[in-house]
Amino acid sequence: MKKKIVDIIITVLLLFLMAYQVTGEKLHEWIGIAMTVFLIAHHILNRKWYSALFKGRYTAYRIITTVINMQLLASIALTAFCGMSMSGYAVPFLYGMSPVSFARQFHLAVSHWSFVLMGVHLGLHIPAMITKLKISDKKRMILSGIFAVIAGYGLFLFRRDNLLDYMLFKNPFAFLDYEKAKVLVIAENLLMLIFWAFIGTQIADLCMSKVKKQNPWLPVMFALAAIILGLALGQVIKSPGF
Repeated sequence: MKKKIVDIIITVLLLFLMAYQVTGEKLHEWIGIAMTVFLIAHHILNRKWYSALFKGRYTAYRIITTVINMQLLASIALTAFCGMSMSGYAVPFLYGMSPVSFARQFHLAVSHWSFVLMGVHLGLHIPAMITKLKISDKKRMILSGIFAVIAGYGLFLFRRDNLLDYMLFKNPFAFLDYEKAKVLVIAENLLMLIFWAFIGTQIADLCMSKVKKQNPWLPVMFALAAIILGLALGQVIKSPGF
């Protein structure tokens, strides 16, 4: 129960951290500190996972989750380091740990990598959670179809806002819409997170299809449906990201 509560808090904090125009600089920094604290708590609660890293057999699913987890840990650590290097409120005594010009662009890039990896990380664990709920195959198909549509729109938003350019260090500054309703900013962040979580879920389903005796093409089809929908929306709704 403690793990679930911490995971929910981390997800909520992530959505607000990615909404700088909603929180402002001061609150953004303090949310970042809170995120760091809860992430430390998360890793303490999941310390058994680290102790089992070099034990047992590595299946495709375990390899993918291990790689994603390690990449996520590294990107979050870099995000926190760069953020603290620019801190003017929460930890001002750490200001200048690295050149501010470097920290600013690196923070922008790795924070978006953290966002994407966090989404995939969440998605990789969703099939196990659904199994515990004992949802029928028919309902799972319907839910997958619904979330494919939602995820497709999330991909459209991700591309519309040019977030990939931040991840590839193409933009040194974030271009934010301060006139957009705060609720809408958070909602759009959630939709973008859902896309990556949906992709993570389909990867997990594909890896476990043999064990669960399910059609391995279904998760591929659902993932492709979300991607195609997202790309198609970009052609219908013209925006700078397309």
